[in-house]
Amino acid sequence: MPTTVPVDAIIPGPPLLSADPVDRPSSDPAGESADDDPADDATGDTTDGPDRIPADLNRLLRPLFRAAGPGGGVAVAVIRGEERAVACRGTTDRSSEQPVRADTRFELGSVTKTFTGLLLAEMAARGDVRYDDPIDRYLPANARPGYPHERPITLLHLATHTSGLPRLPVGLLPAAAPRWFTRPYATFGPAHLLRALPRTPVRGTPGTQVRYSNLGCGLLGLLLANAAGQRYDDLLAARVCGPLGLVDTSCGPGREDAGGYRRGRRVPSCGLPALPGAAALRSTADDMLRYLQAHLSLDAVPLPERADATALRTALGDVRRPLIGRRRGGGTRLCLGWNQRLLGAAEGANGIGPGVGAGVGSGDGHGPGRACGDGLGGAFGEDEEVMFHTGSTRGFGTFVGFSPQAQVGLAVMAGARSLRSRGFVQNAYGTLRALVAQCRVPGATRAPSSAPRGRDAARA
Repeated sequence: MPTTVPVDAIIPGPPLLSADPVDRPSSDPAGESADDDPADDATGDTTDGPDRIPADLNRLLRPLFRAAGPGGGVAVAVIRGEERAVACRGTTDRSSEQPVRADTRFELGSVTKTFTGLLLAEMAARGDVRYDDPIDRYLPANARPGYPHERPITLLHLATHTSGLPRLPVGLLPAAAPRWFTRPYATFGPAHLLRALPRTPVRGTPGTQVRYSNLGCGLLGLLLANAAGQRYDDLLAARVCGPLGLVDTSCGPGREDAGGYRRGRRVPSCGLPALPGAAALRSTADDMLRYLQAHLSLDAVPLPERADATALRTALGDVRRPLIGRRRGGGTRLCLGWNQRLLGAAEGANGIGPGVGAGVGSGDGHGPGRACGDGLGGAFGEDEEVMFHTGSTRGFGTFVGFSPQAQVGLAVMAGARSLRSRGFVQNAYGTLRALVAQCRVPGATRAPSSAPRGRDAARA
């Protein structure tokens, strides 16, 4: 059953909302010992040699590498104050001896939604669209979902999972079944989606309940593309990825893609042409380092000297602002594409919604659901927060999070879908908490004004 969360409060100001809380698990969910095992050590970007990352960071990352799943490659990007590091393990393919590097591309899954949220904020800052624009404005007349139009679904509702739309499009799973072990979603394109929308049920009144929806965020990407008269991939490249210098982040295949594995078997890449804004992006540790740095400091990544750079800087600030707050137990709130967790809030054991059985962005992006057991609960101030999102496709798992106050960022991309995927997410979130706690010591320094790329970052 889909996760449904009542909206307790709408926070005034430009759009941002609340998701399920996240909590830190035990440091090693598989019950493995924390003994030093060279096989679990992370190395820097192996392009220029096996440079070791700092020993204390290596110890933090070991449980994370274990939880990421056996056999697949793993890449981790870390920002810790003034330090930058990219740690890699494994190979791009089990039949290959090519090691994972800072420029190896992984599927991001639902982390794509953070890019779509940033694109919405950028277009709103320019005046191209408004957050309260009804979706009907950017849809053909014969492709509108059936719902009472006195309270229309808006672009903001799509971005904040309050549209009432279901998790997946009508007809997607039946169409995928015959190709389940190849590329099940590849033939379900935008035309299929538009034909399915009039038959799509809308649950409740838009803007009143949080129900995680891949369909909603994917539809948002399509509507933004319609508003701009461009394909989603081209629009994202022009407005977000290009200006931020994310040279290897796109929806299509690239020159150095990692292979994805599930239960030991290679699975094809996740292609979802109908909903690229929900889960279609691929990226590298190198690019995610820059992406995190841009969110940590609005001036950290140099932007082209042109008028529209102001819109992107405004958008980077807007996506961090919570719109709808839900304080039940853990104090997690939903922003434009990101979940915000107050670290000083009570650490409840609130669960998250079930994954998508279809494997499209399997996690709901809301993070781990067990109570934290790291003993760090008292280490944070009441207003200290982290932003995060998770993602998974049929063969990849991803976690991205950052703390603006501590100037800490973490991106983890794994090319093997772990049977303990909840443990992977919880370990990643726990690692982020531990990094934030480290950077709270007196005298901790803030990040510099520029972000080294991965090959230099590995030696920071």
